[in-house]
Amino acid sequence: MNLNSLAQTGRGAPHATASRIPKAFYEFPTFGNVSLLHMTDVHAQLLPVYYREPDASLQSHNGAFRTVNLTGEALLQAMHLQNPLYRYALTHLDFQTLAYAFGKLGGYAHLKTLIDLIRAQRPGTLLLDGGDNWQGTATSLWTKAQDMVDANLLLGMDVTTGHWEFTFGVDRFKEIINRDYKGRIEFVAQNIVDKQFEDLQFNPFVIKEMNGIKIAIIGQAFPYTTIANPQYLIPDWSFGMRELSLQGFIHKARHQGAQIVVLLSHNGLSADLKLANRLRGLDVIMGGHTHDALPMAQI
Repeated sequence: MNLNSLAQTGRGAPHATASRIPKAFYEFPTFGNVSLLHMTDVHAQLLPVYYREPDASLQSHNGAFRTVNLTGEALLQAMHLQNPLYRYALTHLDFQTLAYAFGKLGGYAHLKTLIDLIRAQRPGTLLLDGGDNWQGTATSLWTKAQDMVDANLLLGMDVTTGHWEFTFGVDRFKEIINRDYKGRIEFVAQNIVDKQFEDLQFNPFVIKEMNGIKIAIIGQAFPYTTIANPQYLIPDWSFGMRELSLQGFIHKARHQGAQIVVLLSHNGLSADLKLANRLRGLDVIMGGHTHDALPMAQI
């Protein structure tokens, strides 16, 4: 299918996209006995949106650009992705034409359908959210994040961590965690402590069992929250990377029987890549904050 035919099939009905997406596009072959779904940086966008990926990335790792820093055609070639759907979802290329053909991206209703489909195929699948979920739209501001909280409960989210969530203030944040999320969604953060005594403010990790396998999910909230966000809203908490305590919690999770250890992180991609080379006993990092599209795992 070429770009011209895509534009023609979309002409006059840019939002009626379902017929142009192959029926098997979201059919993933099952393998293994553990499945993790990861979403991050929703920024309170409940409805589908048009989103153009950047055409340049200025991040680097030890002075050398990696596949995670590639954009456009170079990204598609490195990842061996030819389908026009990937071209639209992961790059800036031909954005106007493809946007007209395929319409908007995302939306919680569409996510719900996809998540339910995957969970039906893979019982026990966990849904993880990497933060920056509650804040970013007028409705989240007007409802003090209640619209997103209710949507996350309907979505079936299992574990989350945070960043811009804290700009609703400590009292509101705790109200949601201790009332709405209690017993339903776990908030984890190993790097949020009291400034005076450095006491942990939240559970650092949670262990979930899926098909007989114990999985530890350690939370890493955005380490520079008190610099990047209004500090008066969280006056008594300290964040930071806290690499040593993170390593300690990895060991503790293993000691408690975790066969897989996951870091649910809002560090940002470059920080996660560096951290991955310094930690021991960690299996995978589910990252966020820098909004990078990663069609395959990086090592």
